[in-house]
Amino acid sequence: MTSATEAGSTYVLGTTQQEYERVRRQAEVWQRATERVLDRVDPAPGSRCMDAGCGPGVTMRQLAQRVGPRGQVVGIDIDEAFGVDSVARLHDQGHRQCEFRAHDLRSDTPIPGAPYDLVYARLVLFHLPERVAVLARLWDAVAPGGHLVVQDYDLAAVGSIPRMPIDDKLAGFITGAFTEAGCEVRAGALLPRLFEQAGIGLPDATDVAGRLDRLADAAPMLEGVVRSLMPAAIAGGMVAESDAHALLAQLHDTVAEDPDRPLLWPLMLGAWKRRAS
Repeated sequence: MTSATEAGSTYVLGTTQQEYERVRRQAEVWQRATERVLDRVDPAPGSRCMDAGCGPGVTMRQLAQRVGPRGQVVGIDIDEAFGVDSVARLHDQGHRQCEFRAHDLRSDTPIPGAPYDLVYARLVLFHLPERVAVLARLWDAVAPGGHLVVQDYDLAAVGSIPRMPIDDKLAGFITGAFTEAGCEVRAGALLPRLFEQAGIGLPDATDVAGRLDRLADAAPMLEGVVRSLMPAAIAGGMVAESDAHALLAQLHDTVAEDPDRPLLWPLMLGAWKRRAS
């Protein structure tokens, strides 16, 4: 939910082509929410920016459009193949100021190219058990006068309205699989606390974004998450393969019965902090 790949081999959703496409769609969904946060921070033309866990490169494109051709946007991710492909796409679109560097945020190795005027991370802390240490490393990569911007999910509110039995089944499967893998399904709501634990201090400001869709429109993303989680959930003994497929069949039936039912996505919460000059 993105970076798709910052947790590397521990990333519970896997690194299949189907998962890459799901992550691209997910990143596009949240472009407007990210624009709103970037409007508040307002990186200047010519700024140097880093997108931690850059995945599909959607946010890199947003940053490149803001800093212009004299700026620099560096994407880092542990999945080198995905990152290289994403930057090649950006170059094809004319964003030659973008580049990719493979890096594991869990390592003690300094972040490549630091410090940056803007360090951005979306859906990174969600996936990493070492989230406090990673957040501290991101803060260390911020130049004096620069900003750290983090956006992450809170899954607590996900579900259709009015709530149905399928909602509880899906929530149990999804949150259970993520939690078993060491993820924090409420990372977004915990951002102020995580900032303090990382020695950054309370954020300067926060932001909350939501999305309400028709069930029929949101179901493909839900199904994509379930399918990406299935291998790890089955291998870990959380669910039998037949039960996982039965859950998807029930989702299909629910969509057919009431395609217009409202469904609330996870909340996307943001927090940012300016480093003293």
